[in-house]
Amino acid sequence: MSPRFQCPPVNAKLLSFVLILAMLPNISTAQVYKNSVKANWSGDGNRFWYKNGLQNSQSEFVIVDALAGKKQLAFDHEAVAKQLSSESKKSVSAGRLPISKLNWDSAGRLIITAKNKKWIYDNTTTMLAPVEAKRPKNFGSRLSSRTLSSRTSDLPLNFQFVNESNVSLAMFWVSSSGAQQRYQTVAPGKSINQASFVGHAWLLKAVEGAKLSNIGSLRLQGSDDVITVTQQDIISRTQVRSPKPTRPNSRPGSNRPGSNRPSPNRPSSAQSSPDRKLSVSVKDHQLWMTSNDSPTQAKALTTDGSASNTYRKDASRARLLSMRFTARDYPDSTPDVRWSASSEWLVAFQTTVVPEGKVTYINSSPRNQLQPKVESYPYAKPGDEIPTPTLHLFNSKTGKEISVDNTLFKTPWQLHFLRFDEDGSRFWLKYNERGHQVVRIIEVQTETGVATTVMENVCDTFVHYSDIGKSVMQWISNDQVLWASERSGWNHLYLIDVNRKEVINPVTSGQWNVKRVESIDRTNGVVWFFAVGLSQGQDPYHEHFCKVNLDGSGFVQLTDGDGSHDITMSPDRRFFIDRFSRVDLPAITELRRTSDGAKVCDLESADASALIAARRLPERFVAKGRDGSTDIYGIIHFPKNFDPTKSYPVVENIYAGPHDHHVPKTFRPSYRHQHQIADKGMIVVQIDGMGTAWRSKAFHDVCYQNLRDAGFPDRILWIKAAAKDRPWMDVDRVGIYGGSAGGQSAMGALIWHGDFYKAAVSDCGCHDNRMDKIWWNEQWMGAPEGDVYERNSNTVNASLMQGKFMLVVGEMDRNVDPATTTQVVKAMIDADKDFVFLPVIGAGHGACETKYAAKRRANFLANALDAEMTN
Repeated sequence: MSPRFQCPPVNAKLLSFVLILAMLPNISTAQVYKNSVKANWSGDGNRFWYKNGLQNSQSEFVIVDALAGKKQLAFDHEAVAKQLSSESKKSVSAGRLPISKLNWDSAGRLIITAKNKKWIYDNTTTMLAPVEAKRPKNFGSRLSSRTLSSRTSDLPLNFQFVNESNVSLAMFWVSSSGAQQRYQTVAPGKSINQASFVGHAWLLKAVEGAKLSNIGSLRLQGSDDVITVTQQDIISRTQVRSPKPTRPNSRPGSNRPGSNRPSPNRPSSAQSSPDRKLSVSVKDHQLWMTSNDSPTQAKALTTDGSASNTYRKDASRARLLSMRFTARDYPDSTPDVRWSASSEWLVAFQTTVVPEGKVTYINSSPRNQLQPKVESYPYAKPGDEIPTPTLHLFNSKTGKEISVDNTLFKTPWQLHFLRFDEDGSRFWLKYNERGHQVVRIIEVQTETGVATTVMENVCDTFVHYSDIGKSVMQWISNDQVLWASERSGWNHLYLIDVNRKEVINPVTSGQWNVKRVESIDRTNGVVWFFAVGLSQGQDPYHEHFCKVNLDGSGFVQLTDGDGSHDITMSPDRRFFIDRFSRVDLPAITELRRTSDGAKVCDLESADASALIAARRLPERFVAKGRDGSTDIYGIIHFPKNFDPTKSYPVVENIYAGPHDHHVPKTFRPSYRHQHQIADKGMIVVQIDGMGTAWRSKAFHDVCYQNLRDAGFPDRILWIKAAAKDRPWMDVDRVGIYGGSAGGQSAMGALIWHGDFYKAAVSDCGCHDNRMDKIWWNEQWMGAPEGDVYERNSNTVNASLMQGKFMLVVGEMDRNVDPATTTQVVKAMIDADKDFVFLPVIGAGHGACETKYAAKRRANFLANALDAEMTN
């Protein structure tokens, strides 16, 4: 029986409210030094160097011996500066050395590259000795006429490319799949430095105006540090070759068997089988199959295609559901098909076409004309019809369709093809049911069309499919899949047996969450991932790096510092650089071993002394939520000239979108709008209440069909608890502001909690979820049924609003329909409510982040709450 991952029962006492798209503050580039380490590893992976930025535009170079756990300055900076000054006949400062690269030679001596010259540094005498220039290796002698592809490698290689030919040469990096990406163009007689990896392939093309001619390709070897191409190489590679003789009985325009080149009788959008013998295309919305040996003879595979139910590949889903408004339609002949490796089986999708709903607005002040423009873009809203795929299965040998029962995937939000089995005997689909309460992997047998469930997540509230960490589905082998589920009430990984359709074992478990998978070592059966909620005594939103074996054994938490962690692996993954911080702790960077997480050595502690001297850092605070037991976390921002003897109004910056948590957890040098408002003489707070993500499933489920809750019962208790020991927080003067989802919540505060919040500024909010984007709202609210959406609507409930209110919208918002703001304006006018309405002409989503609207927002809150403005 397939594993059915049923979510825990909903705790009715926790059910409450929330909304969309994070409006994170923009961060200025304040001066914080030694803030990060960009490691440049040696070829053997035993050591690395990095450059530290210091005050007054100074810098220093550091080397680290990873095996010995030793960090030190790379060289005597004063001694090197003196010698480089003598060499260049110009004064060189020890803090501003013109060094571009450090490296080590085969004897372990440090090589310094400065101004395109290399020097050996003697650690004992602190003297530099010039490195004898190497004779460039003849690049052309190893050029292949074939376009080689890159091989996977973690060994970095920096090489100098010298163009000694008479033509400009364009360098193309060739991926492992053969895709070409253009990099630098090197003029005749010039050279460039290029970073790459051992085993990577580069293709050279001669540039003649707009024309590019292949010269040849080369796969890099470890010794390729200086390589050149001569004019003779160009001549030998571009000789005119005699055309190959025409095969007997071939016809002009016909294709050789196995060729994938288009012919006049077959559209270029046709999808060829892996053996290149067959092609499939769409004509008049039907699916046609053609033999490449006889391109004039095509066979119709279907007869039920039509303009409203087509086999043509669909692009409207991208426009309507993924908000890729300008996505172009595919050519009419392009099919949506997948071939088995054997070329015997063909999966095709037929799409039910629906009218594309649009949001229309008036651009009152276009840049290129005086008269206004009416503009629109595709936009689906909750409850709208969506393009729906239907699966069809064909045997290419017989041309017959095998009937597939669609009972397990009859109402898809998404039906995504995953893969064929190696022998083509079965294939798998991922199905996300509309309403987002069922996500399952389905196996279909090709011979019979029988469909069965391999695994599924089922929940009475919602499956959080839209987060990458909660939708992990990685094939470990042909018979095993790594799958994420919240079946235990926490997001964890499970190893699934595809053949038996059952859980082999939980890979992780406990009252914490797997946040995201960093990588999977399939050879050794190890998963590397980030987790939250692991460390007792720490903020449960701190991200820690971990590893575990696929059988659930060998779990190791590899980081432990009290903060949220970001890591960078060494090329051979024996070591990693761990950088962690908190809002009240500048970054600390360490070197650790990946085998057990043991600290090898300290690297840097960020210097934010100048920043801290100028402004008090945010303060972290924790209080109990509405249930009396759950900890609620938030931070407090202070005015620049904070005086604890004064009394300050409190303003909450709210964003309660259920897709994530939103209170900053890492160190930031600046908070733009939080500081702007605080400096008007207010205390600004940010809080993650119930209904947001990355605590327990029960904590998250508070938002289900209840977005208006927005965690307010927790937020209000948190603010009151913080003020109890902070007399400078005046809880009789509390305001709130937010944008997007936060804009909906900010107005909701005055509708449902007007006895506590006295003023609000709402920017570009979705004031009725029926007016907002389909994917986000149906994720939390389901399809509109009954009065669920009306109960959560600011527009419907506008008459309940009390307090001082400012409403802002950008007239050209392409995220949230701006009409939802003007509709709430009408509702408040009808209810005879006083308020300020600021439409920002020419602005889009996030209009309050424009300079003018941001100033108006800050001044409105200060005046409405009687703040003692300091500027």
